[in-house]
Amino acid sequence: MRVIGITGGVGAGKSAILDYIEANYNAKVLKADEIAHDLMEPGTDCYRALTEILPGEVFATDGGFDRPALAALLFSKENLREQINGIVHPAVKVYIINTISQEREIGALDYLVIEAALLIEEHYEEICDELWYIYTSRENRRQRLMENRGYSQEKITRIFASQLCEDEYRRHCRIVIDNNGTMEDTFREIDTALQAEK
Repeated sequence: MRVIGITGGVGAGKSAILDYIEANYNAKVLKADEIAHDLMEPGTDCYRALTEILPGEVFATDGGFDRPALAALLFSKENLREQINGIVHPAVKVYIINTISQEREIGALDYLVIEAALLIEEHYEEICDELWYIYTSRENRRQRLMENRGYSQEKITRIFASQLCEDEYRRHCRIVIDNNGTMEDTFREIDTALQAEK
C-alpha cells in the first residue's frame, strides 16, 4: 500500500483529483479538514481543549462551532490560529497514523491518499511514502475561488498570504501535478504518477 500525501494552495482543484483517484483506483482518501471537523465535535478531547481558549461567540446554540464565526476569527488572529492548530493538527495526525496502521494490517488497499493543507508544515513526509503538489496558477485559483465559492479579492489575498509559496511546495513534493489545463490532462498525469511504481 502506497501512502500518498497530496497538498496545494486553496483553489488548486484537489477535491476533483481526490474524487478521481477514489473512483478509479483501489484507494481510500483521508481529508485532514474532515477529520479535524469530526475531532472538534462536542464531547471530544479537542473540543474540551478548544473551549478553554475560544470566546463564546464562536459557539452555536447546540454547543458546536459556528464555523463562519470561527473561520473569521482564525484569519484575524494569528496567535489564536496557532493555538488552535497546536491542539487540532496533532490530533488529526495521530488519527491518520492509526488509520495507516489499520489499513496496512488489513492489507486490502493499493493506495491510501491523505489530503492536508498543512501537509508540509506538519511534516507528513514522516508518515507518507511520497508527497504530491497540485499546481494551479494563482490567477486560475483566484478565478475559481471567486466563481465557485464567492470569495472576495481581499479574502483570497489573505488566504494566499497564509499559505506556503510555490517554491516551498515544489521543494518538498516528489510529484507535481499540473492542474491548469483540462481535467482530462490532469487525470492522465495522475494515472502516470500512480502507475509509475506498480
